[in-house]
Amino acid sequence: MFNRKWLLTAFVVMLLGVTMAPSTGAAAMPSYNRTMHLTFNRPVALPGVALGSGTYIFELADPMNAWNVVHVLSNDRSRVYYTGFTRVVDRPEGLRSNQAISFFEAAPNKAQPIRVWWPQDDSTGREFIYR
Repeated sequence: MFNRKWLLTAFVVMLLGVTMAPSTGAAAMPSYNRTMHLTFNRPVALPGVALGSGTYIFELADPMNAWNVVHVLSNDRSRVYYTGFTRVVDRPEGLRSNQAISFFEAAPNKAQPIRVWWPQDDSTGREFIYR
């Protein structure tokens, strides 16, 4: 007892359902957290914290909503050393594409302060805000 009108209606409803279905976006969203493992052979500093020599994880806290908040964690993610706001700055012309960090000058016998973190393959960096 199937007729063409019923089949056509069922086909249109199915087609609309497939094309109008909401997307979760999980598969379509690439990873923008720009996670980098950086190793320092001497002490360095961020606003309010000094880091000893070693390997640390630098990443954007929430790249879709808080793209200017940076986390700095231990290499095993067991400790958060820094979470703070940064300024987004453009990568200067001529800066090597593999340069991950820019520093401020340090006072003698002090940890060298990190000025900007340059996420890999990004045209912008995150400048730390010192008071």
